[in-house]
Amino acid sequence: MIHVLKVNGKEHRVDADDDTPLLWALRDHLKLTGTKFGCGIAQCGACTVYMEGQPLRSCSIPIAAVGKRAIITIEGLAGREAKAVQAAWIARDVPQCGYCQSGQIMSAVALLKQIRKPTDRDIDLAMNGNICRCATYDRIRAAIHDAARTLGA
Repeated sequence: MIHVLKVNGKEHRVDADDDTPLLWALRDHLKLTGTKFGCGIAQCGACTVYMEGQPLRSCSIPIAAVGKRAIITIEGLAGREAKAVQAAWIARDVPQCGYCQSGQIMSAVALLKQIRKPTDRDIDLAMNGNICRCATYDRIRAAIHDAARTLGA
């Protein structure tokens, strides 16, 4: 079946079964490989994308459920918050293996769009479910605080 997906501001035609997870449509059909497969059950956060501005786990969303809603992947992430988070990630040397980082960054940017001066608790709640096997959680939290300061929070 042909599905029309609006991803990163462009429409794409994807020929796939209705139950194909959005993650695989992005990676296999559109070659947007920044979104990662981690667990396949929406528990690790590696596959986080935005649908209509809200972070969600793309491994658990069938493409038939997407409809005409806009999807943003790590490749299409832009704006002040994204630049601040990416700069803080580099300054704090957050990534080790880097595998989870696109999902971590997507969740961090979504948080800063909602809460300009997050507390540690706000960060912990927003980042809950984003697993980092290298355990860089302290650096992630510090980088989010740094990004918030950069944004003038």
